[in-house]
Amino acid sequence: MITAGIDMGSKTIKVVILKDGDVLARSLVGSGFETRESAEEALKDALNKAGLTLKDIDRIVSTGAGRKEAPHINDDITEVGAGARGIFFLYPSVRTLIDVGAEEGRGIKCSPAGKVLDFVVNEKCAAGAGSFTESMARALEVSLEEFGKMSLTSDKKIPMNAQCAVFAESEVVSLIHAKTPKADIAKAVHDAIASRVISMVRRVGIDKDVALIGGVAYNVGFVDSLKRGLESDVIIPENPEYVVALGAALAALENRN
Repeated sequence: MITAGIDMGSKTIKVVILKDGDVLARSLVGSGFETRESAEEALKDALNKAGLTLKDIDRIVSTGAGRKEAPHINDDITEVGAGARGIFFLYPSVRTLIDVGAEEGRGIKCSPAGKVLDFVVNEKCAAGAGSFTESMARALEVSLEEFGKMSLTSDKKIPMNAQCAVFAESEVVSLIHAKTPKADIAKAVHDAIASRVISMVRRVGIDKDVALIGGVAYNVGFVDSLKRGLESDVIIPENPEYVVALGAALAALENRN
């Protein structure tokens, strides 16, 4: 059976195509203003990579903020449910899943059977999500990759008290004017984001194993801050940005009838 999962994220749209549980293809495109058209593009790209046509797909399930807008779907599920399915498929030992995307973060407590026991979502402020690191990197006039790497070279602890992205950005500007080294600022930003995420996840409880998914998982500075804050190692799957789309494709396989 061939299924597809479409993750309609706020910044990017991800598609995963499965055949009897094996990944045939993945695709990622920017969400843009016309999300449905972008999803069509991502799905077409994934089909081309898999050497398939739309008629070859038995079921399509969508997830993400714009899941109701996804094309050709048979059903949709929440990001929380999709994330839990995806990580259980890859790492059945995971009990706490942290999902940090461009605009929001989620903490999910999973059962030994991979079911969602509890979850919490931070969608009120970008200070706990990936878009905040991007804006801070621009403020320091470095690439996002450089921003993550340079934070690893700092051993300073600079507290950032602002709980809002707007005010936090003002703090960063003040640090820049005070001639604070960029590496120290980068570390302070990542520590602040990690602290917000950890505080959020603690509301549902943190049990090992802990996994991190979403595009922010590629940010080595954030990962380092998260590990230090948790005082624990963190599992990061290959292609962490596709785990939720994978979960949607798995849900399509489960609901084959």
